Amino acid sequence: MAAKKEIEELKRMIVKLKRKKGAIILAHNYQREEVQDVADFIGDSLELSRTAAQTDSNFIVFCGVRFMAETAKILSPKKLVVHPVPMARCPMADMVTADDILELRKEYPRAKFVCYVNTNADVKAECDVCCTSANAVQVLQRIDADEIVFVPDRNLALYARRFVKDKSIIPWNGWCYVHKRIGLEEVKRSKEMHQDALLVVHPECNPEVIDIADEVKSTGGMVKLASESNHRKFLIGTEEGLIRRLRREHPDKIFMSAGTPRTCYNMKLITLHDVYEALINESPEVELPEDILRRARGCVERMLQLV
Repeated sequence: MAAKKEIEELKRMIVKLKRKKGAIILAHNYQREEVQDVADFIGDSLELSRTAAQTDSNFIVFCGVRFMAETAKILSPKKLVVHPVPMARCPMADMVTADDILELRKEYPRAKFVCYVNTNADVKAECDVCCTSANAVQVLQRIDADEIVFVPDRNLALYARRFVKDKSIIPWNGWCYVHKRIGLEEVKRSKEMHQDALLVVHPECNPEVIDIADEVKSTGGMVKLASESNHRKFLIGTEEGLIRRLRREHPDKIFMSAGTPRTCYNMKLITLHDVYEALINESPEVELPEDILRRARGCVERMLQLV
């Protein structure tokens, strides 16, 4: 009980402080529930970064993994973007480096390079076009290239390849450890136990899981589907934080994990106390070299021109 009171008091202090400083707090769908509670906006990485760019606030506290805070800075270079825990990084984003891209360009000199938004800023700076899990198919369909190198998520590349058959798509062998652990047998058992549920999985899931899904959606797509669908019961194949959000927002519907609930421990590194300290100290600030900012922004903007 004491711990719950402390959490509620810390929430009140954070809300008061962010209003005093004119800050906004952005929280990814996979953040801790109490962090989402104090956020002004909850969503996926690009959605939040675009919100950061559009808001009047010049002080952004980004609760997510490192590449997300960097993307917010890329789209809002003049604003103060703070990432409460710099060590909260995305392992998949770290599976490809800028040097890897430079080497791949020697191997595939005619190819266009598409990077998932789940990449670090220096990788975006070396690629031609960015994409999200929601628009990867559109980007690959519309980019002017017959040969495309896609980094870093292999599963997303393989999913997009199902719809883009007239181009050669060369996937980098990266993966999300959360979605990779969503196993076929567990999902099949869940589906057999809840035959009246709609099975919705993330495109970062393994191909054999995607094969048996009713819908394949990004986290933002899952939020939209939950709101618009007439279905009452859903099996969700993504990180458990999104399932908690869906339950909060739609108490009249049933949301269950498709198999054992999976956790992104990197996302959960940010605590309420970290958010409070970030507001007090206005740090740790996300800082990127001007050249990286400029070239990475071009990569993201070319995506927005295609979709």
